[in-house]
Amino acid sequence: MNETILEMVIAFLIVAGSLFMLIGSFALIKLPDLMTRIHGPTKATTLGVGAILAASIGFTFASSGKISINELLIILFLFGTAPVSAHFISRAYLHMQCDDPETELPGTSCPVGWSMFEPVPDSSEKA
Repeated sequence: MNETILEMVIAFLIVAGSLFMLIGSFALIKLPDLMTRIHGPTKATTLGVGAILAASIGFTFASSGKISINELLIILFLFGTAPVSAHFISRAYLHMQCDDPETELPGTSCPVGWSMFEPVPDSSEKA
């Protein structure tokens, strides 16, 4: 009974991970520009790969009784680097594509606006 439940959880993780990866790949192909296209691989595909790796950890634990540290480290690395790389890609895209940020980008609730387009303050202004 216990093995059946574990097999069902592993199968669910594999199917769910595959569906998330399929949806993320479809979004990467079909969405119109980079700022919308970047969400497919950074959200859905990352979650899909994480689910498949979690299934692999569960299978390794079920077959040998040991937890696979390698796959756990891959999950941690993946969930740590995917948002950071997406952030840098989107910032680079904004710097390359926006000629006038005040008219092309939506307003912010901050008094400074978009911080990445504001000039760096001089050190003499802080004193």
